[in-house]
Parts: sequence; structure tokens; C-alpha cells
Amino acid sequence: MEIYGHCDERFARVRDAFAENFTERGDIGACFAATLEGEYVVDLWGGHQDAQRQRPWQEDTIINVYSSTKTMTFICALMLADRGELDLDAPVANYWPEFAANGKQQVLVKHLLSHSAGLPGFSRALTPDELYDWDFCCADLASQASWWEAGTASGYHAITQGYLIGEVVRRISGQSFGQFFKSEVADKVGADFHVGVDPADFGRIADLVPAADTAPILEMDPESIPGRVFAGLDLTPDTTASAGWRQAEIPAANGHGNARSIVRAQTAMANGGKAFGVELLSEAGAATALLPQTEGADLVLGLGVKYAMGYGLPTPDIPVSPNPNTLFWGGAGGSTVVADTDARLCFSYVMNQMDNFIIGGPRGLAVSNALYDSLAAT
Repeated sequence: MEIYGHCDERFARVRDAFAENFTERGDIGACFAATLEGEYVVDLWGGHQDAQRQRPWQEDTIINVYSSTKTMTFICALMLADRGELDLDAPVANYWPEFAANGKQQVLVKHLLSHSAGLPGFSRALTPDELYDWDFCCADLASQASWWEAGTASGYHAITQGYLIGEVVRRISGQSFGQFFKSEVADKVGADFHVGVDPADFGRIADLVPAADTAPILEMDPESIPGRVFAGLDLTPDTTASAGWRQAEIPAANGHGNARSIVRAQTAMANGGKAFGVELLSEAGAATALLPQTEGADLVLGLGVKYAMGYGLPTPDIPVSPNPNTLFWGGAGGSTVVADTDARLCFSYVMNQMDNFIIGGPRGLAVSNALYDSLAAT
């Protein structure tokens, strides 16, 4: 298996584990990157962009990373909070007055970040075109009542979180979320990551390859909370390959990038707010991300999750890192993002062959374990 890119010799076992993902764990095309103390120590890619293995995965290949996109909404909200423009403890309606409808005056901004606002789904099944309509989706969410008392429990806001946080960002900044992220994060640190893709970049987007079986969470009782969350949502690779999906701004699910660009955008979170010569947040502002918000059985995911300000924190059930002060999240199919503030380590795994694990999976875990083993040996 031919692997491309750079890998510091201290992390040779990472390169080995990455190669084994292709030979032993079913990867088709993938990439992995890591920074330590703000400097890249690993930046690898290999395989193919398509199931037919006709188009090699290139250095600048990008792909839809599903919910790994959410980490971009977290950093943007935290940046606004750090600037004093957003109070995470304030009611959402302070910034978005229409949101107060149906008794949501007590829903706080931090509830949006911790999946505890009680708005994990829309009022009904939406068509793809409706999902691509920002104003339509935000109006639907603003008009609803919370499904449970805000702040009392988490329930993964799989698609809605991006509109909820993104609309607060829009109300404060006057820019769409994709525009704000581009100007305030991506352009500043040089991250090739997009929420709303320019058609000029379509040619370098790799194909997502469906998992062999449907994820169990998509087959729940339609009257259950998970069933209502995913009702009618068509998030299959065929839909996400459409121009409508790619050009829309769906900040919880349709970011396009690769491991290098995710790490580029998130390295500041592992390094006190600074990355690549740019201060995105103050040290105190970055530390806000670690404040625990909710912990327990997530009403949508059905497993125990500990949420901080947007990001997840490690638990015995989700041991993403041996270090407690670690921020993480991942996307459907297996992509992962980790910002370990104890080790000042940031890394990401991105692939096109999807699997059915809810958070992470054996391929991303194999490479991250090799990374931590390498660190321990140095």
C-alpha cells in the first residue's frame, strides 16, 4: 500500500497503522493529520477517491465530513464569546427574538452547544430543498416548543445544531455562518475547509462510499425521539453528492475538507487559542470549551456522552484520549476530530468508506492509538 505525505520518524507507527487501515480494515481512500505544539508532525493520505479505485486520493482531495463539521460551529461561537459579542449564559432570544416562541425564552446559548436545547429535529420531515433553505429551517426551529425542558438532558441535535448556532452567529456578525467561518477562521489559518462549497472545487471532492448496512439509529421507531430526529432526512452519499447539498450551508453536517484542513482549523483549541501565528481566541476563551455541561444517556444517541461547550469530553465509554482535558467530536461514517489540550495535540482522521459506528470507529481509533503510543515512547 503506497502512502503519501509526511510523517515525523517519532510517529512511524502512525504511518504503519494508517497503511493497515487499507490492508486490514477496509479503507478505500483516507487521510490523517496531527499537530503537536502547533506544528504538523503527521500529514498522510492514500488510496482512492472512488469505490472503483480509478481516481487516486490526492493531497488536495476534500470530502463531506458530516458531523465533524460541528467543531467549526463550536470554535466560531467560542470566538464570539471571547470577544464579548456572545454571552453563552444568555437566552438565545436575546440574539434571535423569534426564537422565544412557544415558551423557549429560557433556552440559553450554552444549551445549543451542549445538545440540551430540546430541538434535535424539525417539526416534520423536510425535503432536501427545504433542508438547503437556511431561512426555512431557522423559522421551523424558532416556531417549535422544546421537546424536553432545556438543560435537563442532552439529545444529539444531529442536523439542527448547525442552524441553531449558525443563526446566532449570523444575527451577531451579519454574515452567514459559512462566510463568518471562512473570514474569521479558515482564511486566517489557511484551512481548506468549506461550509458551502464553490462549484469550482467540486472536481476535487471524493465520493462517499456507503456502509454495507443501514445504521441502526436510522431504523428506530418513528415515534421515538431518535426516529423523529432522522425522519425523512436523506443523508445518503447520493444526496450529499448533489450540487444542492454541497453549495448549501448545513453547519452540522456538510462541511467539506480533509484531515489536514480540519487540524488546521482546530489546532488553536489544543494550544490556548493560538495556531500558525494567529490568535483566534485568548487562552481563557479557549479554556471555556472545556466547561462540562451535561453528562449521561443521550436521548438520541442512546449512549453516555459528556458534553462541554459543543465538544465532547472523554468518558470510559468513549476513550478518545488518555488525557481528561481533551475535546473531540466525529462524523457519520467514521471521521474524527480531537484537540488534546493536555498534550497540545490536535489530530483528525477522514475517509470515504463509511461504517456504522456512531462516534469514531476502529480505523480512526487504530491510528489515534498509534499516535498516543508514539507520544508515550518519546
